Amino acid sequence: MPNRRDDLLDAAIDVIGGSGIRALTHRAVDAAAGLPAGSTSNLFRTREALINAVVERFAERERAVWEEIALVAVPTSPAGLADVMIRAAHAATGPHRRLTLCRYAILVESAIQPALREQLLATGARVNDWFRVWLRAAGSTDPDREGPLIANHWTGLVLHELAIPAPAFDPAPQIRAMVESVIRPGKEETS
Repeated sequence: MPNRRDDLLDAAIDVIGGSGIRALTHRAVDAAAGLPAGSTSNLFRTREALINAVVERFAERERAVWEEIALVAVPTSPAGLADVMIRAAHAATGPHRRLTLCRYAILVESAIQPALREQLLATGARVNDWFRVWLRAAGSTDPDREGPLIANHWTGLVLHELAIPAPAFDPAPQIRAMVESVIRPGKEETS
């Protein structure tokens, strides 16, 4: 159940996802949350503290979206993993568009803020851990190699759709081809 802190962080995600990282101010978050002036600064004294909390909140929310999708499409094969990733691409570019835009805006910001980069690496490591579980369930014999290939392709596909939306966005062919060409259950890598 959301609380005031989560409400403020969700409002901050909407501010960033709707207007970019430069629009993020305590006052803008208060207004977006429909709360009195000073509400955000009472919990997050600095903009940096607010951004750090937003990183944790968007990681939590994105994982919840992926887990909700996995309840419907269980990734126990390469095709199953592709189905989950297709659903997630539609969610990331549709109903959760602002959440995804927020993540990308903060990723770009981390290029000039090393401390933020470190935090993103830490939250990303947690995401990678649970994604490796899905990869193994789908038949991956080398999730440390295959995970980045698949995830980076998915990330680029979603980023492109957010930046230049296609009227009939259909990530299925690309995602299926990528996942099924990378994960080949039972085929051990030979050097």
